[in-house]
Amino acid sequence: MRPWPGHAYPLGATYDGSGTNFALFSEAAERVELCLFSSRGKETRVELTEVDGFVWHGYMPSVQPGQRYGYRVHGAYDPATGHRSNPKKLVVDPYAKALDGPVRWDEAVFGYPFGDPDGRNDTDSAPFVPKSVVVNPFFDWGTDRAPRIPYHETVIYEAHVRGLTITHPEIPQELRGTYTGLAHPVMIEHLKQLGVTAVELMPVHEFLNDHHLQEKGLTNYWGYNTVAFLAPHHAYATRGPANRPGNQVQEFKAMVRDLHDAGIEVILDVVYNHTAEGNHMGPTLSMRGIDNAAYYRLVEDDPRYYMDYTGTGNSLNVRNPHTLQLIMDSLRYWVTEMHVDGFRFDLASTLAREFYDVDRLSVFFDLVQQDPVISQVKLIAEPWDVGPGGYQVGNFPPLWTEWNGKYRDTVRDFWRGEPGTLGEFASRITGSSDLYQEDGRRPFASINFVTAHDGFTLHDLVSYNDKHNEANGEGNNDGESHNRSWNCGVEGPTDDASVLELRARQQRNFITTLMLSQGVPMLLHGDELGRTQRGNNNVYCQDSDISWVDWSLAGKNAQLIGFTSGVTALRRAHPVFRRRRFFQGKPVRPRRRSDAPLPDIAWFTPSGVEMTEQDWDSGFGKCVTAFLNGNGIDEYDTRGERVTDDSFLLCLNAHHEDIDVTLPGPEYGPRWAIVVDTAAGEVITLSTAPGVVAADPPTAEAGAVHTVPARSVLVLQRIDAS
Repeated sequence: MRPWPGHAYPLGATYDGSGTNFALFSEAAERVELCLFSSRGKETRVELTEVDGFVWHGYMPSVQPGQRYGYRVHGAYDPATGHRSNPKKLVVDPYAKALDGPVRWDEAVFGYPFGDPDGRNDTDSAPFVPKSVVVNPFFDWGTDRAPRIPYHETVIYEAHVRGLTITHPEIPQELRGTYTGLAHPVMIEHLKQLGVTAVELMPVHEFLNDHHLQEKGLTNYWGYNTVAFLAPHHAYATRGPANRPGNQVQEFKAMVRDLHDAGIEVILDVVYNHTAEGNHMGPTLSMRGIDNAAYYRLVEDDPRYYMDYTGTGNSLNVRNPHTLQLIMDSLRYWVTEMHVDGFRFDLASTLAREFYDVDRLSVFFDLVQQDPVISQVKLIAEPWDVGPGGYQVGNFPPLWTEWNGKYRDTVRDFWRGEPGTLGEFASRITGSSDLYQEDGRRPFASINFVTAHDGFTLHDLVSYNDKHNEANGEGNNDGESHNRSWNCGVEGPTDDASVLELRARQQRNFITTLMLSQGVPMLLHGDELGRTQRGNNNVYCQDSDISWVDWSLAGKNAQLIGFTSGVTALRRAHPVFRRRRFFQGKPVRPRRRSDAPLPDIAWFTPSGVEMTEQDWDSGFGKCVTAFLNGNGIDEYDTRGERVTDDSFLLCLNAHHEDIDVTLPGPEYGPRWAIVVDTAAGEVITLSTAPGVVAADPPTAEAGAVHTVPARSVLVLQRIDAS
């Protein structure tokens, strides 16, 4: 079992069709042993004697895919100086491309004896730690090509691999909750019906179930607890005797290929800000035992402790070049080898912290900017963390888009009737130019969302004033308390028909606003069919029917699914709702010389006159009409032709009473057809795009007075004389 010298690059275990090269970075190591495990658990140790640039490496000509392995790192164990190496602790390869299972919680996986955090625990952890797996890198991608859907044509669907399909009756039992289940034809058909162009998957990097959650009978359902940044989570693979170790890699690739075949991109929610090893009281599973001071941000004047900008115990040390290399190599691997189309970076502000403050020009962002692979995929930041100055909405570099938390908050406030929100609401639905225009970004820099995994579902947003997280076992003290929600008069479930009708209308208001706003809409899985978490706004630990999508609702709420699909189809058919440039509010040359020049956007009071500064500052400000000029799109398509579209009016009434709205004069359009009515729950498509079609839509004349029902949206499409 003597290894050949091998190579220091690439890091990790790399099978070449004959044997496997192993390479591990550790500046803290004095010796490194590669540990190979048989199917029965027998361990064979092989010392790696070749070292180049602190990378320990060797080539094993007989090692094939499916081989389980780990490392034992010999070095200093002195927590007071930041060193925590201990060869009694088997460690996971940070570059492992697959793991063979979960951690088995035992005192042995901790570097110290229970009750003595300053002591040293020399119990062998190998029986309890997941083993890294050598994987087969070869896969038949066929004719797979990245869809490369432009941002302005993108509709994102945030989903959990397990929760999305675990109850779906039309997916075979053995495939539910897996990568294969997510790409099942019935799921792809549903996504296509909704108009989804990208699924944003909650963490699929190999993650662990927290010890404290397991003790309470709960689980880390969301997965923001990564232990291996290149490995797809093993529990999302199918079960069965033919499922060899590492097969999750093949299943993940097949899922991506099938989604690509349907024209759907795959975006991963990635967690590079911390790992599952937690703070100084956490387990020794991987990087802590390999080179603690290199991989983690330690407290400078007391390096036994960890800097924590995430609220999870530790933060990766992105100031270290090897840690940066791990992140960049991981991102590049998921693009080049796994064919994913982009990333959403959890708590992305943490990655910008070089010293203390958030620095938008930190090394990480410089590396991403110049990388020829990573810079070409979708990069979405969650632009905040829990550290000082961590809320950075609008401050990421031009290459990036951002989860727009201000959009979420403002849209929620507007539709629950908060006064003084109209001006900001107008800014948010037109692309948030105040956040993104100054640095040269476009409206699609704003990833618009009303709900996401963290918080209420759409159904619960209109059904609960308060969180109800008792099932989490923390006395309802976890989760956000200020949700900007409104229960429509009754807390939780009710049989009151008027309350149920209002809740349904409010859901349609949110969906219409989301889909017809400038920017990139993101829909939370199950919102289109009224999924509820029974008021729980923090289901991170609930792998149960509290968090799963309940597909029995698809029949009960078929109208909501149809409505969502119809509004998405309207967006897809009309570029005026998905502009690539911000509105200017100035006259634009008309398509026909006989037409008067009109602004690309105009705002009107309910009385039909253009809004003034005084109107925007009005405390009431709960009803407005926006004119979107389809002839005022100063953009060109891929063939160099000027983009033109129909013109629309958006009449938005967040007041609790009906409001009579005077439509603009004939210069804006002679007649208008009502194509969306959230009070009636109707979407009418006048074009050839798929959706709900009506041959004779209701119409209104220019200058006519039309009643907009309380808490509703009317969308009117201009009808020119034939």
